[in-house]
Amino acid sequence: MFPLLMLMLLAHSRWLATANVTNGCTSIVKNIFILSGQSNMSGRGGVFNQTSPAGTVNLTWDGVVPPECQPNPSILRLSAELTWVEAQEPLHKDIDVNKTCGVGPGMSFANTLKKEDPHIGVIGLVPCAIGGTNITQWARGGWLYNEMIRRTKAALQGGGMIRGMLWYQGESDAVELEDAKLYKGRLKKFFKQVCKDLQLPTLPIIQVALATAPGPYMEVIRRAQLGIKLPNVRCVDAKGLPVGPDLLHLTTPAQVQLGQMLADAFLKTQRSVRVADSKAEFELYVADSIAEF
Repeated sequence: MFPLLMLMLLAHSRWLATANVTNGCTSIVKNIFILSGQSNMSGRGGVFNQTSPAGTVNLTWDGVVPPECQPNPSILRLSAELTWVEAQEPLHKDIDVNKTCGVGPGMSFANTLKKEDPHIGVIGLVPCAIGGTNITQWARGGWLYNEMIRRTKAALQGGGMIRGMLWYQGESDAVELEDAKLYKGRLKKFFKQVCKDLQLPTLPIIQVALATAPGPYMEVIRRAQLGIKLPNVRCVDAKGLPVGPDLLHLTTPAQVQLGQMLADAFLKTQRSVRVADSKAEFELYVADSIAEF
């Protein structure tokens, strides 16, 4: 009886801790990350075809959540209703509503950040990705762009800071040659407009170079992604990560690895900033010393 009572008390204390985080989160979420793009950011890990007794084929998520993607009371997600809740897979279940969502890179990314930087505090994820969308649909003034900016600004209500944006998109632009040729310019413009509208000119943006595409021009898109030369944009390469039976979407283990790659890239941007700040401080100190001398 005593062990059962202790188990109930522990479960209740964990519920209270979670409730305190999610209900009072507007005042404690300090590290906000935008998750945007199309299906491989939304997450299709563990999604498979299931044939019903009637013979119809439905996409179903297998429900498998690997250890790297397990919930953590200090990792939150902004729901479709613009409220903070404890994050759990699938992160985009109420955002990419016309598709079956599975595991994406977001939870692996957040858990890796928590592991590598134990002092980072609360992480707030803002899911915005929609499957099957091309870069023109993300142009400034369109519904997808406006919704992403609206959700991001809502995430800031009550405090917090936008720390970065994770972007995985481009498969849909690999179908037509004209779209592929124009992709680099459109993507660069998109990144610049996001930074301008969020008033964050140095916002770290970690984009993913394609692993797969439904069209013949994937390499044109990849060259564009790898060739973006903006000081605040880094690119991680997903090519070679395991792909599911549809030959388009990353598997659950691949999404776990991608999340870790994204976290590593983000942490490198922070180290670069610290080095730059230290260099600037040292140069200022030397200049002041010379002036005094």
